[in-house]
Formats: sequence, structure tokens, C-alpha cells
Amino acid sequence: MFSWMGRQAGGRERAGGADAVQTVTGGLRSLYLRKVLPLEEAYRFHEFHSPALEDADFENKPMILLVGQYSTGKTTFIRYLLEQDFPGMRIGPEPTTDSFIAVMYGETEGSTPGNALVVDPKKPFRKLSRFGNAFLNRFMCSQLPNQVLKSISIIDSPGILSGEKQRISRGYDFCQVLQWFAERVDRIILLFDAHKLDISDEFSEAIKAFRGQDDKIRVVLNKADQVDTQQLMRVYGALMWSLGKVINTPEVLRVYIGSFWAQPLQNTDNRRLFEAEAQDLFRDIQSLPQKAAVRKLNDLIKRARLAKVHAYIISHLKKEMPSVFGKENKKRELISRLPEIYLQLQREYQISAGDFPEVKAMQEQLENYDFTKFHSLKPKLIEAVDNMLSSKISSLMNLISQEEISMPTQLVQGGAFDGTTEGPFNQGYGEGAKEGADEEEWVVAKDKPIYDELFYTLSPVNGKISGVNAKKEMVTSKLPNSVLGKIWKLADCDCDGMLDEEEFALAKHLIKIKLDGYELPNSLPSHLVPPSHRKSLPKAD
Repeated sequence: MFSWMGRQAGGRERAGGADAVQTVTGGLRSLYLRKVLPLEEAYRFHEFHSPALEDADFENKPMILLVGQYSTGKTTFIRYLLEQDFPGMRIGPEPTTDSFIAVMYGETEGSTPGNALVVDPKKPFRKLSRFGNAFLNRFMCSQLPNQVLKSISIIDSPGILSGEKQRISRGYDFCQVLQWFAERVDRIILLFDAHKLDISDEFSEAIKAFRGQDDKIRVVLNKADQVDTQQLMRVYGALMWSLGKVINTPEVLRVYIGSFWAQPLQNTDNRRLFEAEAQDLFRDIQSLPQKAAVRKLNDLIKRARLAKVHAYIISHLKKEMPSVFGKENKKRELISRLPEIYLQLQREYQISAGDFPEVKAMQEQLENYDFTKFHSLKPKLIEAVDNMLSSKISSLMNLISQEEISMPTQLVQGGAFDGTTEGPFNQGYGEGAKEGADEEEWVVAKDKPIYDELFYTLSPVNGKISGVNAKKEMVTSKLPNSVLGKIWKLADCDCDGMLDEEEFALAKHLIKIKLDGYELPNSLPSHLVPPSHRKSLPKAD
């Protein structure tokens, strides 16, 4: 266990949520500086892959990167979450956002241009300076005092167009910038318009830049209210087909369907679906602050593994170089044989193929280097990283788990996240088992006459039917026995193994709830308890 862990553990009960997060942040920073950074510097990792991490990279709030073709609703999506405009916001049917905009929290509303932003040590953007003025002139930070931004930051990206001309005219490597952000954000949201599912060449390259970050990617099919149900099914199928050609993963990406803006729905047939999808997406975003430490730890592990592999590649190239003559010819030979070298290193060091950088990109970069100036393999640096991965990481993971238990649940609040948490517009309010919760009359009573007719065909004795006779009617629903058993347990309020007419009506009501696609409650809510049983049965929460 680290010494900093021991010092913090003693005062953990006194520490608040912010102190707990700082404990993990300090541990991650310490591991990186002592174990990983020396290996990166020795083998020029920062020149080949990613700049060195700074304090702001460990301390920054969770970030969400929005990517999509023009007019898919990226900027509108941010405004929908914040429920207010932000500096630099431009919305229109044509390409409007031509810059990367970091929307972050600030006590006063304002904006900071890119050149000033990358020299601010408190912001995690200092290393973006390497992309030059062409990029920095198209980068800005919008700050405003919004409750949502106290927990997360959002990165809006330029709308992606099609055609080679658009790619060249940017003046900077768009995909490299996206890759830089992808390595540091917590979520990558790809937005698609229900009327515009084609994936342009540049969009395809942008998605490929997210290689290795698949766990962060979510897909939003926006403006889905502009098509009817039949068209929506076709649109969804076409989207999955298009994504399958670009994103080469065995898992199916999570796609959220809806209309993420504050205007009336054009087609209300799928309103319930849109509400459920929006709530699922909100829950995913709201969980980011609580999972931020785990995400940073996961990214550090991925970075350490890549740094190790990079060290093996660079040291191998150094070892193969001749000492005097034929250096250029040998260099060309080694670059062309890089795929074979990868296979050799995989076998020699028992490394997974997925840990290696892309061959083509590595070959292009190696053209610019003198292999004789590379360093030979330094086992102590490798051992330090191996030791971190095998023992230190597990200790830090335990600390994160303990702090997650001790800290209050951190959720994103404010803006659109508060709009559906209170009152009758909360998800599921008045639906399924919650129907009738705020009504004085027993909700089952409206259909009870129909249920009573069935009840008296099942040969009741002394006002009750046996379990055998109740089963004959209940199995006609075609629900599995496991579900019907749960319904029986909820409906048999007095646990006598029989059902009176109110209990039978309740059982039929619960069956209807399940057949309508809602989940059954674990315990019977007080508003569903039959009136004649309310005195004998304690009220459930």
C-alpha cells in the first residue's frame, strides 16, 4: 500500500467527497509520474502517440465529446441539456459550428480564445498547442454559471462535411485533434440525423480515430420524431448497417433514439419510447462523475500498456540496426517488416495483438527518425510498469471502491436533468404499477366488474376461489410460471392460499400491467392493496 494511501486512510472518515476524489487523483498522478512517465520519455512515446499528462488531466471534471455531421443537432443537444444559450453558440440548418468549443463552468459568463486557453495551467488543454494556430484559431472555451457544468464539461466539435476539399481547408489534422480529445474524455457521443444517415469519408476517418476508446462511444439517433414508426424501424436498421462498416467491434453499439431539443414532437406515436431512451441516456451521463476515477484509472492502464509495447518496438529497432554501414537500407527493411516484428514481439513477450499501435501509422512516423539514436531496452523501466499493473493498480482500485461507498452519490444536476425527476412528468409516473398512486379510488375498481364475472365462473366457495381454479384463469395470459408465481404472491394479501374477488381482480390487474410491458413491483404498493385488506396489511413504500 502506498504511503499516501496510508496517510489518507486515517482521515477518510473526516474527509468530504472532494477530499476523497483528491486522494484518488493524487494516487493516479503519483503512479504516472513515478512509473509510466520515465518509460515514455526514454522511448519518445510523446512524439509517436500522445503528449505527457499534466495535473489538469487528472483533476478535470468528466468531459463529453459530441461528434457528428453538420445539422445533426450537436449544439442544440448541448442547449437542451443546459437549458440556456452559451457564448459562441450558433444553430442553423446549414453548417454553423466551425470551431471546437469547450463548454465549461465559470462564475461569470464569457469566452476564452484558443491561444489563451492553451497556456492556462488550470485547464486540461495545454498540449493542444502542438496543432498550431490553424487549430487554435478554431478553438475556444465558453464559460457560464450553469448547474450542469458544475459536474461535467462538454466539447462541441465542428460539423463534419463530405469531400476532400473540406478536409484540406481546415488547415489542421481534424482526426488527430479528435483522437487527442477521445483519449481524455469520458464519453464520445456520435449524433446522427434520422434523415441523414450517410457516413462521409471524413466522418468515417473521425470514427476510426476513436480506435481503442470503444467503451466510451454512445450513439444518438436524433430528430427521430420527424419519421413515423415504420420509417423509424428502417432508419434504425440502416444506421446499424452503416455503423457496422465503420466500427469493427463484435459488440453492438448502444443507440439512443429520440428528439433532443425543447420543441414539440412532430410525430407523437413513439413518445413513450423517446422518453425512455432519453432517461437511459440521462442516467448514463449522470453517472459520469461517480465513475470518473475509474475511467482515469482505466485510461492510465491502457496508456501504460501502450508505453510498454512502444518501448519493445523502439528497442527492437535499435538492436537490429548495424553499427557502421548500411543504416538507411536496414531502416527501410525494418519499416517494411514491421508487421513481422509485431508478431515476433507478441510471441517473445506474451503481448496481446490489441495492445499494438496501428502498423500503417507507425510505419509513416518511423520514416522521420534515426533508429541509431533510439535507446536499448531498459528492463528496470519495464519492471516498474509491470509492478504498477500487477500490484499498485489493485490497491488503488480498492481505495476507489471504498471511497465510492463512503462518498454520497454524485449525479449531474440542473438543466434538463431536473426536468423529469419531480412531479407527474417523472419517468413512469402514472404508468404500470404506479398508475392510480395519487387517486383516492382503488385503480383496479374501474375494471373490477369484468374481473368479477370471471371470478364467479371459477366456482368460488365462501367467497373465495382455490389456487387450482385461479391458476386455470391466470395461465390463459401465457405468462411464464415464474411471473405468475410473483403475481400470486402479490395478490394473495392474507396469504391463505386462496383469492377473494378483490384479490382476484388485483391479480388480473397485475397480469395486465405485465402484458402491457411494465415491470412488476417487488412489494405491493399501498395504492394497489384491496380496500378490504388495508387494515390488516401494513402499507408498503
